[in-house]
Amino acid sequence: MAAELEPSEKSVAAPPTRGPKHNRSAGGVVRTMRTVVILSAVGALVAAIALPAFASGAPTTQAAAVTSQQLAAGHAQSIVVASEATAAPDERSAFTATTPDEIAQKKAADAAAQAAKAAAEAAAARPATTSLRTSMAPIAQPGQVIYPMAAGSYTLTDGYGAPRDGGRIHTGQDFAAPVGTPIYAAADGCVTVSQESYGGYGVTVMISHPALSGANAVSTLYGHMTYGSRAVQVGQCVTAGQYLGEVGSTGWTAGSCLHFEVQINGTPIDPLAWLEVNVR
Repeated sequence: MAAELEPSEKSVAAPPTRGPKHNRSAGGVVRTMRTVVILSAVGALVAAIALPAFASGAPTTQAAAVTSQQLAAGHAQSIVVASEATAAPDERSAFTATTPDEIAQKKAADAAAQAAKAAAEAAAARPATTSLRTSMAPIAQPGQVIYPMAAGSYTLTDGYGAPRDGGRIHTGQDFAAPVGTPIYAAADGCVTVSQESYGGYGVTVMISHPALSGANAVSTLYGHMTYGSRAVQVGQCVTAGQYLGEVGSTGWTAGSCLHFEVQINGTPIDPLAWLEVNVR
């Protein structure tokens, strides 16, 4: 009976169980598969992000840089150069100077304006007789002969032929008057001399009178005038009564007066006699 039962026990014997080593191998396989799946998912995500950028042909950082430059250019208003930043603006009235040259030009313009203002003030302060410069013009007509000074503004002193040192004689007529008294052209003509120094005559104007000359050349001379008062220049044609300058004390004279002289062909004659014949 025992012999019969023995094979039966063998036939029903339980299969041998797997040990711990076998369980560890199965777990490793599972973890490995899990890691592969995770890595595959991450790789797919990276590919999904990177491929569109590569497909566009331009890095995303370059696009951002171009956008910044465009924005900067769109909002740009001015540029300051270092060398220009050191020049302080000098604003006066409507003029703005930003460079050293412009500032220098502005200063020169201001100085010229100040000089012009000073000259105007000096002219305004001159004797009141200068306001008579054109007062005789309306009473003189073309072709008319007049006295070279307004009636009542002078006193006749040394006349033609008065003796002078060295056996000389006076070649004109003196019209004594205060410095600054106006002097006028005695007749129509053209200026042949206009100088600040003309020998003993001092400041002088000389006018030729073709219309009065006929066969002879007639000229009138105005000497001893004030420096800077000459109002006509050589070559300029004038009319009777036109302002020429002012009485002074220049040249060979002992006081302020007009030396009025009339010449025929360059030779002085008695100017009072000539005026008496021609004034009308």
